[in-house]
Amino acid sequence: MFGSLGVAELVIVVIFVLIPLLLWVIPLIDILKNEFVGNNKIVWILVVLFLPVLSGILYFIIGRKQKVPNM
Repeated sequence: MFGSLGVAELVIVVIFVLIPLLLWVIPLIDILKNEFVGNNKIVWILVVLFLPVLSGILYFIIGRKQKVPNM
């Protein structure tokens, strides 16, 4: 798949495809695996689905603090 791409093209793929994809998938998985207070879980899922890259950054700054601690 990436065999015919040069180094510059691979860097562009990583920057514009893989990093945004990770900023969308990792928060979504973390939200689904954890419990939140009230409706925060539903709100974060909707935010991540509709604002993929920006919401990933926001979730790691704000949302992780809203999780219910595991007992």
